[in-house]
Amino acid sequence: MTMFPSFLPATVNQLTEPTSIALAQRIQTQAIATPLDNQSITTSYVNQGSGGTPILLIHGFDSSVLEFRRLLPLLAQENETWAVDLLGFGFTDRLSGIAFSPTAIKTHLYHFWKTLINQPVILVGASMGGAAAIDFTLTYPEAVEKLVLIDSAGLKGGSPLTKFMFPPLDTWATGFLRSLKVRDRIARSAYKDPSFASVDALYCAALHLEMVNWSQALIAFTKSGGYSAFRFKKLAEIQQPTLILWGDADKILGTEDGKRFKRAIPHSKLIWIANSGHVPHLEQPKITAEHIIEFGRE
Repeated sequence: MTMFPSFLPATVNQLTEPTSIALAQRIQTQAIATPLDNQSITTSYVNQGSGGTPILLIHGFDSSVLEFRRLLPLLAQENETWAVDLLGFGFTDRLSGIAFSPTAIKTHLYHFWKTLINQPVILVGASMGGAAAIDFTLTYPEAVEKLVLIDSAGLKGGSPLTKFMFPPLDTWATGFLRSLKVRDRIARSAYKDPSFASVDALYCAALHLEMVNWSQALIAFTKSGGYSAFRFKKLAEIQQPTLILWGDADKILGTEDGKRFKRAIPHSKLIWIANSGHVPHLEQPKITAEHIIEFGRE
């Protein structure tokens, strides 16, 4: 029997792919003190590899560190690599009474960084994690040496769920998202090659739904408005070298936003990831890792 950390839901035993099992086994927790609450926030993360500039990976909306099961081990061959579950997401504790908003998310992320890493990182954000990474970089520039955006949100505001977030529809909306059928449909549209939407991928994407207060935190985050669109003037303030990686067949965000980020962020370059949809780190992990490592060396 494979041993997993005890705080993970029992369904973790249904994982079948070696990369998923290996990453789930590596998930740790750390109590992080923040100004958000008197109680420390038990925060889930993965840390692997050594040397080089540390890389910190930020997952997308309603996701977890398991999103990086294929990318993280490849990056860790060259650099110390971290992935963290943002406040309100993944396997990080959802304390009641905390405002699950973008401001709270970056405050928690800063204290995670300060507590465990405390040196400038290559910050990598995927999808909504890209918007979180931009927000963090603009607020705490001293913590970020370089920025990597993978099919990043941040040019269109809000969450598509916002319109459903009033009682009793808020419970209905999260119930809708809890459905494995719905999650499978979302996953299929995220890949260029739908065969990636395997049963194992579905378990990876749904495991954190069993955590305490999952729906309450998701409702609270969505009601906060989520990440609003960054104005070009704001994006122009990013001083860090920025690498924009974009799947050439992204059906979730399309491909125009990749070019718009390139125009808006001063020291940026855009690289298209061939044969990939919205999640190149899952569909083309090897080439994605190579681009990030090379960018880190530059």
